[in-house]
Parts: sequence; structure tokens; C-alpha cells
Amino acid sequence: MDEEKYEVFIAEDSRDIIEVLTLYLENAGYRVRSAEDGITAWKMLRDQPSDIGIFDIMMPGIDGYTLIKRVRESSNMPILVLSAKGKDSEKILGLDLGADDYLTKPFNPLEIVARVRSSLRRYYKLNDASSGGTDILRNGNLCIDRRLLQFWKDGREIPLTPTEFRLMSLFMANPGRVYTKVQLYEYLNGEYFENDENTIMVHISNLREKIEDNSRQPEYLITVRGLGYKLNRRESIRDSAHREQQSTKNEG
Repeated sequence: MDEEKYEVFIAEDSRDIIEVLTLYLENAGYRVRSAEDGITAWKMLRDQPSDIGIFDIMMPGIDGYTLIKRVRESSNMPILVLSAKGKDSEKILGLDLGADDYLTKPFNPLEIVARVRSSLRRYYKLNDASSGGTDILRNGNLCIDRRLLQFWKDGREIPLTPTEFRLMSLFMANPGRVYTKVQLYEYLNGEYFENDENTIMVHISNLREKIEDNSRQPEYLITVRGLGYKLNRRESIRDSAHREQQSTKNEG
């Protein structure tokens, strides 16, 4: 898909910010729609989805947190939060609800354009050379289909945000490999900033809640102290049963 065909939706109560972002995004070749309150934004996205969203948090009608939650009920489109709320707790909440990235005001419009471009490239071109050529990957009782953008555990589909899907695709393509937080963030966004470390921690925590039987004692996504994270290589129940059956036959 060519960049000029992508549509960016801006939910922001400041007309000045909307005009600045629209100017830069349209100059970069994107189409732009916008709304100045959360209710209007939700109605517009419900009736006609966009390819990516940039959401403010403090808006009239419904706030950005609620907007993210509603959008995530029916869409996995990338969502970037652009907010004056810069506390870690507020950032973590936005990521927990399904945002892919969180930027604070004041901002550099060129950085917003760069992050939009990066998010779109990640989400709509998942099957690039860096992720290998196999569409379906399995590890233990986990399975991911990178063509259909679906993820399962024990045969049950588990919804992932675009960022979570991207991370699991990387981990499952390279089980056992340790990735630092900087490497993971650069893989997701192309550039690492010092205040972005918590973003990776929140995404890992959210993934553990979804894929682990006990998120406090993870068996798949493991923290390697002082280094980063890795996905343990695990046998599926079926493979384990087959191996035990072969061992029993050999003993007999």
C-alpha cells in the first residue's frame, strides 16, 4: 500500500494542534481526518475506520483512554497517544488499554510523522525480511499466523494489539534469543529515546497477562536480568506426548 493511501485520524481538542499535524502529515503524503471531542471521534471511527489514530487524552465528551478502549473492542489499528499528561502512571494506563506508543506535549511534528510512518510500516508490512519467510510459527502451546495476524494459545485465539503482535512475531521467530529493551524499542519504532524504556516493560507485562498461566511466574516470556527478555523454547503437548510414546516403544 502506498503511503498516500494511508489515512490518519486525529482526535484532539486543540484546533491549532490539529492544523499543525494535518499540515505535516499531508505534506508527507497521508490523508487526514479529525475530530475535536471524543464522542465525535468515536462515531467517525465506528462508521469509517482509519489506518492509524493519534489520540489526545484530555478531550470533551469522552477522554482518550475511553476512546482507546472502545476502538480496541473492534479494531487493531495502530494508536499513538499525544498528551500533556506525562506521568509514568498515565503513560502505563494508555499502553495497558491498547495504545502502541505514547508521546507527550510539547512535541516535534517531524517526530510525529516519523512515528506514524514507522507504525504503519510495522503494522501493514509485517512479513518483511527481518521476520523470516514462514507465516505460521509454533512454540509450545503458542501459535502465531503472521499472514492472518492471528495468535492462539491452546487453540484459543487471543487478541493482541499491533505492537504486542509485532513483539510476539519477533520472539517466536527467534526463540531463546535475548533482546535488550533498546533493541526491542528500535525494532518497533526505529529510534530509541531515553524515556521509552517503560513502554517496553508495559508491553511485556501485558503480553504475560495474555499468554502465561501465571504472569508472576512466566514460563514463556522470561526476564534475563541485566540484559533484557527472551522467549523460552517450549515443546507442545503433542510433541511431548509423541516423544514419550517413542521413548516407551524404544524401551520395549
